[in-house]
Amino acid sequence: MNLENYTLLQLHDGLRTGEVSAVSIHAQCVENYEAREAHLQAYKYWDPASAQDTAQSADHLLSRGVDTGLMMGLPVSVKDLYAVRGMPTFAGSALSLGAQWEIPGSLISGLENQLSVLTGKTHTVEFAFGGVGMNSHWGTPRNPWSAEHRVPGGSSSGAGVSLMQGSALLALGTDTGGSVRIPASFTGVTALKTTKGRWPTDGVAPLSSTLDTMGVLARSVADLAFGFQGIELGLNGFVPEIPYLPSGHGVRLGRFDEFFLKDADPDIVEGFEQALRKLEASGFVVSDTAFPGCVESYEIYSRGGLVACELNAFLQTNLPDHIEKLDPMVRLRFDSAQALSGVEYIKNLLSLQNASTQAEQAFIHQDVIVTPTMACAPPKVEDLHVIDAYGQANALILRNTCIGNLLGLSAITVPMGLDGNGLPMGLQLMAPAFAEEKLLAIALQVEACLGTPLQQLGQPSFLSSTSSEA
Repeated sequence: MNLENYTLLQLHDGLRTGEVSAVSIHAQCVENYEAREAHLQAYKYWDPASAQDTAQSADHLLSRGVDTGLMMGLPVSVKDLYAVRGMPTFAGSALSLGAQWEIPGSLISGLENQLSVLTGKTHTVEFAFGGVGMNSHWGTPRNPWSAEHRVPGGSSSGAGVSLMQGSALLALGTDTGGSVRIPASFTGVTALKTTKGRWPTDGVAPLSSTLDTMGVLARSVADLAFGFQGIELGLNGFVPEIPYLPSGHGVRLGRFDEFFLKDADPDIVEGFEQALRKLEASGFVVSDTAFPGCVESYEIYSRGGLVACELNAFLQTNLPDHIEKLDPMVRLRFDSAQALSGVEYIKNLLSLQNASTQAEQAFIHQDVIVTPTMACAPPKVEDLHVIDAYGQANALILRNTCIGNLLGLSAITVPMGLDGNGLPMGLQLMAPAFAEEKLLAIALQVEACLGTPLQQLGQPSFLSSTSSEA
């Protein structure tokens, strides 16, 4: 079966009518993995045997009329920060975090209880501390849109690659400064960053206790909405309703170009303008807007913020043996925490809280803030081995997405076409805190206007060549 032809909802329905089986879906994922993984390197840990057992259990129960939930029998890849039973957690580091990090938290338990087929652990930047997607310990997954080795985006660096590879149909990530939206944008898929506190972080190795949020990547907004509902079901016992919008007519999109278009690649600026023209033509209302708190929060982030201090405290307290083995690119940012005093840390925290309150004003007259997800194309790995070059790339890659975390917003990225080199570009939609259902409803209409990722981008030629070579 060709999984590209099915949405998650169609597979969900097909599992219950007998049109498809969880075992056949998993078999196709394994086939795709075996054909492409040697080239793409999405996974730190691949577990086909356990996944096969879960798929068989799902089919057995469904044949007897037992339904355990929306995500039953559907394949999900998991970022190597989440604790999963029977799968070691490295968090991108040189050493395993130990047996306690194989005890699932609430989110994974909710999926396991539904008999989701967890395919394995995807690669991450070490302790999720970076947006580029590189890892010197375990290697950097390949961006499937380039024959050259370009970065996939991070820190959930294997997540988007696993979807493009076809080894999973939903990918779990985390997002502290853009870590599901960056890889989604760079690999041509969609992603949702939830509001801090919407989904619990227990059983997930932390980067920042203040800014960490859980997120999910999918092959379309429709799949993203289905995955969101399935995860919510596992966590809360009910399926939240996504409001129905008949069209995008009257939906207000605010743009704040002086920040989000600064130093952006010309192709990305043009792609952004073309996307907005299409949306306007279909009835969306696009206008310039003020975005209080945006610039102020980024200034705090640029001078040290909170993240390095919070990771430093976690490692010093829980995993001190990991510090001397840190990836040099991660270590540089990790050590910056030593220069920030306790007073400065508290001042930064209070200032971000104030900026978040100010940002609420932007949504009085706008439904969402719209920006390019990335200001640049995915760079080549070979160009980033010098620390200064890596630092500059990392800062630009994180700039547009980190605002959503700093201001406590919910956010989605969807594709908006290919640049002149055939690399995906993303469109970011940011909404108020805990507005995920409304945001997904708007994003569904954006996708209806612009097209699904497959409709807009097609399939990367490099991915097709790796399949034929296998």
